[in-house]
Amino acid sequence: MVETHLAEAIAATDAAVTYDAYVKKLLADKQLLAWILKYSVSEFRDMEIADIISCISDEIEVGVRPVDSGMTNLGRVPGSGTEDFVPGEGLIIYDIRFTAYHKGREMKFLLDLEPQKSSDPSKLGYHLDYRIVFYLARMISAQKHTEFFHSDFDNIKNVRSIWLCMDQEEDGDSIEEISLVRKTVFGKETGEKEELGMMKGIIIHLRKGENRKESGNPLIALLESLFSKKSVEEKKRILEEEYGMVLTVELERKVRLMCNWSESLIEDSLKRGMEKGMEKGIEMFILDNLEEKIPPMRIREKLQRRFQLDEGQAEVYLERYGDLHYVL
Repeated sequence: MVETHLAEAIAATDAAVTYDAYVKKLLADKQLLAWILKYSVSEFRDMEIADIISCISDEIEVGVRPVDSGMTNLGRVPGSGTEDFVPGEGLIIYDIRFTAYHKGREMKFLLDLEPQKSSDPSKLGYHLDYRIVFYLARMISAQKHTEFFHSDFDNIKNVRSIWLCMDQEEDGDSIEEISLVRKTVFGKETGEKEELGMMKGIIIHLRKGENRKESGNPLIALLESLFSKKSVEEKKRILEEEYGMVLTVELERKVRLMCNWSESLIEDSLKRGMEKGMEKGIEMFILDNLEEKIPPMRIREKLQRRFQLDEGQAEVYLERYGDLHYVL
């Protein structure tokens, strides 16, 4: 179902959702994706950034590909009604889906990039490892009738699910891998433990706060600068001078949009905090004056002068907190 313009406009008023959308659009830039591949996907580690960029397909999907069984291939394969369906599961959308072809190794990678504010189970309500395994499993099973047919399992393409988590402390910058390992648990050893490269989950831990030393990992240092409170101009300078990126009109626009929206969120937060502080100040002012037996009419006049309220506003506050006082 296509959302109406009104539905889209309503969704756009959600500040957190809008900021997340700008982050995803920025991360979907090929230059940034190339940096992420180089420093998080081992197969691309020895390649130059420019070469990795040429490996990335032009079809980069941002927030449009469902994860759930029976939904990922809709519109792509005839007879999709024969796909499996998991009752009772809510619709989940991949944040950024893209494909990369490693020409040197003749390998195709199906990739998923997920910006995540936290990796803390107490905040998420689940363990992130399990969610990553679920995403990897869906990326494998969704290849049926698209990347391989019948029992041609050797044609399954490599999948990588990369998660950017942004809540670590000063010493928490790190990159972790989740993968399958083949090993002998009984009988004759067939050799050393063998890692199956077919599916891997990658967690990139970024640090919160601004007073931190620059990370020793180039990718983490780049991403932490990008998501910092630095100005748009400073971020542009860092991308160009320190990381050799070409500031295309589109990339510059994405950086500016994300930064401007971040600043707007901060301003709104401060404004809400001030309003909340003012509300508490008015309450205490009224209660203090009532305890001193000052007549309500006199308190209303003082409220107008002290907090720059009109007569009606002062009356509302006086009724609200004055009645509370007398009840107590």
